[in-house]
Amino acid sequence: MVDDNNRMFNPPDNPYAAKAHFDTNVKKLRTEGIPGLWRQISNLLIVVAIFAVIILIVSILG
Repeated sequence: MVDDNNRMFNPPDNPYAAKAHFDTNVKKLRTEGIPGLWRQISNLLIVVAIFAVIILIVSILG
């Protein structure tokens, strides 16, 4: 598995470190909230649109 920083994720031996990591993620989610969700959704829609345009161009040329 890979974590948020594209590093291999190894479960920590220290349970307090795991709790601190979880708390950091919760804090990040609460501070970003709905705007962060909309940003992720809009990024996903942009990627889907790019793939659709590529498929459309390939089908027209092919």
